[in-house]
Amino acid sequence: MKVEFDQLGDDTRVWIYQSKEIISGDILEKVKAEIAAFVQQWAAHNQPLAAFGDVFHERFIVLMVDERHNVASGCSIDSSVAFIRHLEGTYGLDLFDRMTFSYEKDQVVYTVPSDRFAELYRAGEINEETLVFDNLVKTKNELLSEWQKPLGNSWLSRFV
Repeated sequence: MKVEFDQLGDDTRVWIYQSKEIISGDILEKVKAEIAAFVQQWAAHNQPLAAFGDVFHERFIVLMVDERHNVASGCSIDSSVAFIRHLEGTYGLDLFDRMTFSYEKDQVVYTVPSDRFAELYRAGEINEETLVFDNLVKTKNELLSEWQKPLGNSWLSRFV
């Protein structure tokens, strides 16, 4: 059952899938519609999950489950991964490459491979203060407070 973002508890579980490219135009609208349909029917052991999903910054697919209602089981998590794989195949997206990193510069979000990320740092195009996205956040509270942070405060700093 779809739940609005502001109704989710602070400990709501979060999964973030990052696209290498911007998801835009008709594809963005189709992906958002499919996400809405998926979270509406997402269940664990035939019990509906209080779920939310959307695309942030035209490149991050965010799925969330508020486990105050029903707990996401292994099978329900597997079904979400299968759904993300479906989006990849249907729309030509790459959502599982964990060696690409996103950062924000001049209010624009960029995603680059790890080697390019290091080059940008060495060239001074990004620095310790550049905001990066930590897609490993686990809860809504972490999403709101820790998802974007300065590179110097992020685990991504080890790649520069």
